[in-house]
Amino acid sequence: MSLFNWLWGNLLDKSAQKKLIFGIGVGINLLCLGIFKYAGLVCETLNMAGLDVHWQIALPLAISFFTFEFIHYLFEIYRGAAPMKSPVLFCLFAAFFPTQIAGPIKRYQDFQKQMDEEKSLRLSYFDEGIPLIILGLAKKVLFADNFAIFVNMGYKMPEAFSSTELWIFAYAFAFQIYFDFSGYTDIARGSAMLFGYKIPINFNMPYIASNISNFWHRWHISLSSWLRDYLFIPLGGSRGSEFKTNRNLLITMTLGGLWHGASWSFVVWGMFHGLALIAHRQFARLTEKWQGLKPFFASKIWNIFSIILTFHVVCIGWVFFRVHDIGTAFGIVKKMVVFNFNSLKSLIFFTLDYPLIVPCVTVMVGALLLANFPVSWLNEKKFFQQTPAFAKALFSFVLIVLMVSLLPDHSEPFIYFQF
Repeated sequence: MSLFNWLWGNLLDKSAQKKLIFGIGVGINLLCLGIFKYAGLVCETLNMAGLDVHWQIALPLAISFFTFEFIHYLFEIYRGAAPMKSPVLFCLFAAFFPTQIAGPIKRYQDFQKQMDEEKSLRLSYFDEGIPLIILGLAKKVLFADNFAIFVNMGYKMPEAFSSTELWIFAYAFAFQIYFDFSGYTDIARGSAMLFGYKIPINFNMPYIASNISNFWHRWHISLSSWLRDYLFIPLGGSRGSEFKTNRNLLITMTLGGLWHGASWSFVVWGMFHGLALIAHRQFARLTEKWQGLKPFFASKIWNIFSIILTFHVVCIGWVFFRVHDIGTAFGIVKKMVVFNFNSLKSLIFFTLDYPLIVPCVTVMVGALLLANFPVSWLNEKKFFQQTPAFAKALFSFVLIVLMVSLLPDHSEPFIYFQF
């Protein structure tokens, strides 16, 4: 695929039939992705319809990520950008190991500039890269892996738990996937920095987003910007009627969900976020007409309520992301939404019907809600570039001691490795 896209990019640059060549190139990339990643889902669906179809093939490592980078590359050449002349540098762009497995999704113009620069070993690379790697590893083994133990317990037999407990499991998974994925991104950014490469920030405190649109500006930024630039806008974006804009949003997020994995639960997850974005858009249009309520919608009380509401909407969506059986996922969400207040009363009074871990994890989730802001601030506000070496060394030492002391017996694979 690397060889094909390099050759095809040069052909596209010189061709008079750019639209045709571009379409064929994108089609071949999507065909490869479809055969390796989605043929199994098609067979599974046909088997559900009564047919006996089997397909087994190994999924190439990180095919979702490098396919999107190839499509972006062809798209930019179609728009008039110059192709890469060196096949070696193009292969480096595609196979750059820190980002290949789980992103962030790189933009080739930015990365090419860094490849063209003369690189020499500098201590400043280590000064910035090593603390980022340590912070990312701490997010993974201290937070994500410990949360995974609790989450796996909850979703192993979800029917055995109450509404309150299912919400706590949803909170726990929300933080598991955040610390897991943002931890990987920190490790990737730190590893790239050791070689003098800067790759884009992929998270910006997503759980303080005040609406679902703002959430997608903060979560997996490289993917959401890719979907916007190469799917939503080419579909027509928001340039047409209200119906067409909503249609484009729903198609974009549904395909974005399918990109995450060959399972109908990911499709439902994407549709859920598409519908949430449409609902937010419609609500925003209504609030513009309610002139008398504008001061309220601009108040801190409304902002806090919006953050809490957005977080809970995202947590409902995470159920479909985590539970791949559609029927089970809908059953969990129904139980969460149709709240049983007797379960809350039982939980408060610690009856014997509930394991001791439930109130313990409730306290832990509350603590991590408070910890989410400073951890992200340390990472995203250029803490490591502006802090004295001694403070960074002490911070890293404390994290290493905590990891050695508190890491679980078993570490889960990075969640996004499966994509």
